[in-house]
Amino acid sequence: MNPDLVLSLTTKALEVALMLAAPMLLFGLIAGLVVSIFQAVTQIQEMTLSFIPKILAVVIALVIFFPWMMDTMISFTINLFTNINSYIGK
Repeated sequence: MNPDLVLSLTTKALEVALMLAAPMLLFGLIAGLVVSIFQAVTQIQEMTLSFIPKILAVVIALVIFFPWMMDTMISFTINLFTNINSYIGK
């Protein structure tokens, strides 16, 4: 296994991990911004008010994007296992 192959596999793994995390992080960010704007407009400064909408937004994003996430993870794993012979020996 040469260093270029290791770097390539690591880059691809990090890329897949970021792609899988992005929808949930984006939904959480949007929910946090909406709650922050609501708190600024109404002058309600309750710290616990922001947690429930963020959690719900992340759960909704997980439910919506779960099939795509599973497909991405499965295709990455199948690609990894399919090419394992080329990774091990040369």
